[in-house]
Amino acid sequence: MNKIANKQVICEVLMEKAKEDRDVVVLCSDSRGSASLAPFADTYTEQFVEVGIAEQSLVSIAAGLAKCGKKSYAASPACFLSTRSMEQVKVDCAYSHTNVKLIGISGGVSYGALGMTHHSATDIADMASIPGLRVYLPSDRFQTRKLMEALYQDNDPAYIRVGRNAVPDIYTEDNCPFEMDKATVLGEGTDIAIIACGEMVDAAVKAAKVLNDEGISTGVLDMYCVKPLDTEAVIKAAKAAKAVIVIEEHTTIGGLGSMVCQVIAANEPRKVTCMGLPDAPVITGTSREVFDYYHLNCDGIVAAAKQLLG
Repeated sequence: MNKIANKQVICEVLMEKAKEDRDVVVLCSDSRGSASLAPFADTYTEQFVEVGIAEQSLVSIAAGLAKCGKKSYAASPACFLSTRSMEQVKVDCAYSHTNVKLIGISGGVSYGALGMTHHSATDIADMASIPGLRVYLPSDRFQTRKLMEALYQDNDPAYIRVGRNAVPDIYTEDNCPFEMDKATVLGEGTDIAIIACGEMVDAAVKAAKVLNDEGISTGVLDMYCVKPLDTEAVIKAAKAAKAVIVIEEHTTIGGLGSMVCQVIAANEPRKVTCMGLPDAPVITGTSREVFDYYHLNCDGIVAAAKQLLG
């Protein structure tokens, strides 16, 4: 079982880049520990900025440094970064086309036991609604590395959401197909197409295996690139299948499911079931307990698929 969280991989990549590039700067809002960025702070003290619990300042300072030629990476809990700092993200980063990579840590229900104040169940909708801002939810440590290396090469703002704990490997070091802003096809199906992002990809892969073993042809899209959405992949998957399931660690309002439904309705109408968190305060508990309660797991997807097919 993998014990390396995606946020640890982010730190590893940033340390590798900082060693060769003094323009790489990392900023935190009293979150270097929870973001697994303490090794960076200890090693590259002149390339690290601690702003304290001041998320709005975090984003604006990161943007200011970027305008001075730095490559800014601002890390903060997703629940705060996507809400308290939304105006700064909109104006200082997106509208100004500033090279700031916003890293939302402990996304979704990672802080499950702390309740709604610490859940980030609306961050995809919040961040994706901002013109000029890209949104990514990598599914495992190998894809996280590929994504961070790709983002280092460009100068446009982006929001990257990762969870708090280690997640099961979807890929391997030697087999991690990756194309920037293109969904990864993990299987094609003629009955059901499952489109997932982030930590839900693991449940989608497991459900697809169960369904395929039962004779229900099921495909999976790892839609790590929520914005820009790979509409071509969505249309192709919907066209091949009888029905579509979208699953995300996010409210069913305004997130990946809503985006996919817009594309399918306009191009290849199909029955779609959107699985996610409710439009209500989410229960408290571990991530696994929350997922199981709302059927955001293998069994839940299998049941939804069978119901869709009647």
